[in-house]
Amino acid sequence: MAIQFDWYENPKTSEQQGEENLLHPRLRLNGKVNTAQLRARIQKYTTLTETDVVAVLDALSHAMGEELADGKQVHLDGIGFFRPNLVSTEPVTQKTKRKNTKVKLKGVVYRPDQLLMDEVGKVKVQRTRFPFHSSKLTEEEIDELLTEYFATHDFVQRKSFQFLCSMTQTTANRHLRRLCEEGKLKNEGLPKQPVYKPANGHYTATKQDKDGKDA
Repeated sequence: MAIQFDWYENPKTSEQQGEENLLHPRLRLNGKVNTAQLRARIQKYTTLTETDVVAVLDALSHAMGEELADGKQVHLDGIGFFRPNLVSTEPVTQKTKRKNTKVKLKGVVYRPDQLLMDEVGKVKVQRTRFPFHSSKLTEEEIDELLTEYFATHDFVQRKSFQFLCSMTQTTANRHLRRLCEEGKLKNEGLPKQPVYKPANGHYTATKQDKDGKDA
């Protein structure tokens, strides 16, 4: 399965205003793998029982936590390097009193081992069909897209509307609810499987013109 991604605009500095926007790819996760699933995979590669795998992973977590708490870097062959990362709890200067009390653990920094990178190997990437950030369409622009869409379609479902307007699922659902409340669309499907059609004469002019020409 390919890694899904979408394009995002890079933030601009004041000196870059007016320049063409640069884009960067951002990963969209294909799912999650939990500890139980990993335990089952590990068990296939070893002679350990499931109880043994659970005990080893639990011991590894405790041992790593103790070493990281001592400020050490931990290296797991084939996995990578782990080290603690600190941050100040408030702005600190040379004149700040009790500076040592203004520090806390921010997190654990991880750097993958080359062996792990080799295991991942050469990946395939594919741009996601549905973006996970929404386009900034006005309500008028959405109406224009729907008018054009209904010229050749009798109904629209959420996925089609989401793709048509380049929206996330949440944003698409919000606009569909709005259009129904405004009387522009009506749901002629089931509550959990909605099928939206134009209501009160909305979005049908272009279709009627086309039918007239075809006749």
